[in-house]
Amino acid sequence: MGYTLITGACGGLGKAFCRELIKTDDLFLTGRSAERLNELKAELRFVNPQANVIVFQADLTSEKERENLFLFADENDITFSGYFAVAGADIQKAFIKYTPEKIVFQTRLNFEANIAVCREVLARREKNLKILCVSSMSGSTPMPYFAIYSATKSALIGFYTSLRFEVKDAKITVLAPGGIPTREDVKRDIKIQGWTGRMSAKPAEFVVKKALKALDKNKRLVIPGAFNKFVYALEKFVPLSVKCRFVAKKWKGKEKDAF
Repeated sequence: MGYTLITGACGGLGKAFCRELIKTDDLFLTGRSAERLNELKAELRFVNPQANVIVFQADLTSEKERENLFLFADENDITFSGYFAVAGADIQKAFIKYTPEKIVFQTRLNFEANIAVCREVLARREKNLKILCVSSMSGSTPMPYFAIYSATKSALIGFYTSLRFEVKDAKITVLAPGGIPTREDVKRDIKIQGWTGRMSAKPAEFVVKKALKALDKNKRLVIPGAFNKFVYALEKFVPLSVKCRFVAKKWKGKEKDAF
């Protein structure tokens, strides 16, 4: 049995997946902080001393660091039975305020790195491969002031939906959650949205359980929470211009950066 690779393992949702999957899987964890990865490894080994946990510090926006990650895997005869693509950046601002560096960073991390890692996992896969990609409710419609974020999340839904028909002997599911209150900036975003934000937001543990259940059933898309499912269905009947004006009015003037 191979390892389950989890990117963005040290983030709030990434940790929640780790804490659940350590009960059954050997884990291969990546993140940008070696210190946080080692702290997480110690926590997980305490939960299940029988499981193997490998950590590898890497900035996945770097082709060289991705190459080093999979070179390490090959040198240690590591194969993969799971890929949980959790890493991402939710920069929020008017597009004109982006620097060229941040355009590259967000598009690479949210999409290019995600699918590049997926390709390498497929080349080293076990027969029982499971893939879970974290997209967002924001991927279901264009979002002014989240333009790159919503575009990359939409691209992920399209890519993994297509991949399901190319790799038919793997289970592939896209997770599209609403807000997950694991960081202070996300909690502020939820508060700004008022009652709709509170209805949409779900704890990371709830999201993880819904995601794993959907993945086990090989569902194409999972949207945790009854309110979020209702909004997703309702959006199909609302004119695009109305949705975009609503989002623009709510988020204009509010900014958030990833670095």
